[in-house]
Amino acid sequence: MTRVAAFFDLDKTVIAKSSALAFSRPFFDEGLINRRTVLKSSYAQFLFLVTAADHDQVDSLRRHVTTMCRGWDVEQVRAIVEETLHDIVNPLVFAEAAELIASHRERGHDVILISASGREMVEPIGALLGVDHVEASDMQVVDGHYTGELEFYCYGENKAAAMLALAERHGYDLNESHAYSDSITDLPMLTTVGHPVAVNPDRALRKHAADAGWPVLGFNQPVPLSRRLPTPSTRMATAFAVGAAVATASAVAIRSISVRRNHFR
Repeated sequence: MTRVAAFFDLDKTVIAKSSALAFSRPFFDEGLINRRTVLKSSYAQFLFLVTAADHDQVDSLRRHVTTMCRGWDVEQVRAIVEETLHDIVNPLVFAEAAELIASHRERGHDVILISASGREMVEPIGALLGVDHVEASDMQVVDGHYTGELEFYCYGENKAAAMLALAERHGYDLNESHAYSDSITDLPMLTTVGHPVAVNPDRALRKHAADAGWPVLGFNQPVPLSRRLPTPSTRMATAFAVGAAVATASAVAIRSISVRRNHFR
C-alpha cells in the first residue's frame, strides 16, 4: 500500500497571520524586544497581510526576524511560545484549514506542516493542530543563543527538498499526495505533488492555478479550536458537576473547622 501525505504551508494558509511575528507582544512583555521593534513587527505584519508575499518581501521579513532574534536565549523563547501558544495562535487558525486537516487524517493521510518560520514556533503550532510532521527553518545556535544566522531556510526550493526527503523517509507517494499554499513563492512545493491546491492565493499564484487547472480555496474564518471541539457528553458533564460539588463541600468543611478553631482559642 502506498502512503499519502498532505503538506500545508502555515502563514495565511492555516493561520491568518505571520507565525514569525505573532509572538511579538509576549516577547516584548518578557523583555526580549523593545517598543520600537514591536512597532516595526506590527508594520511588517500589516504589509504581510495586505500585500502579495513576493521574494523580496519574504526576504525582508526573514532579515527582520533573524536580526530581532540575535542573542536571544533559545530555552527562554521556547518557554514563552509554549506558555502563550494557546492565547496567541488558537484564535488565528482558519476553521476551513482545521476541517481540511481533519478530513485528511480521517482518510489515513499523514499531515505535514511546512513553513519558513522558525522551528521553535512551528513545532508547537503543529502539536496544537495534531499534525504528523513539521518542517521549518532552523536558526543557528551557539552556547544556547541564536546567532542571527540560519542553518536551514525552509523556503522556495528548500521546501520541495524537505518534502522529497520526507517522502523517501516515510514512503509517501508524492503523485498521490496533496499540497496547500497561498503564495507563488511556494510553487516548488506545490509542483512536487500530484494534487496542488491554491489557498487564499496571491495574484501570481491565482493566475498560475487558473492556467494549470488547480483548485482554488478561500479560507476566511479564523475560529478558536475550542469552538470546534465536540460538546462534552452528559456523563462527563455530570462527573464535572459532582467533582465541583465535592471540591466546594470540602472547601466549606475546611473553612468551618478553621472558624471553630479560631473561636475556641
